[in-house]
Amino acid sequence: MNTAQKLAQLNREAILSASPATLLTMLYDRLLVDLNRARQAQQNGDWQRSSENLVHAQAIITELDASLIDGQWDGSQGLRSLYAFLAQLLIDANIKRDAQQVAQAINLLEPLRTAWHEAAAAPAGSTERTIGEHLG
Repeated sequence: MNTAQKLAQLNREAILSASPATLLTMLYDRLLVDLNRARQAQQNGDWQRSSENLVHAQAIITELDASLIDGQWDGSQGLRSLYAFLAQLLIDANIKRDAQQVAQAINLLEPLRTAWHEAAAAPAGSTERTIGEHLG
């Protein structure tokens, strides 16, 4: 098994053994990696690479939206609306080749990523307070 295959195997094992909170933070981390890569590619005029990253970011947003359970958390409807806005923003950024729209998405998602990381690391029961401190 070569190095790339070993790394892929380790990544699969990490995903399969991760808690739901850890999976969520992994999705946010990858989403922001994709968006930063897309923005950089747009700034360099590499439209193919930018599009690939934006499409992958849209798939992650779709997955995040699908993972929401309405009524389980007071903020779920607001988060669902934000995901819909972000999905459209990324479509527009791809069509218009607009790095500013990608930057806008990054600016909206960075505090969420931070909040989810803190919530995942917080003791049970303090998740809503941690998220509310970043979003409120």
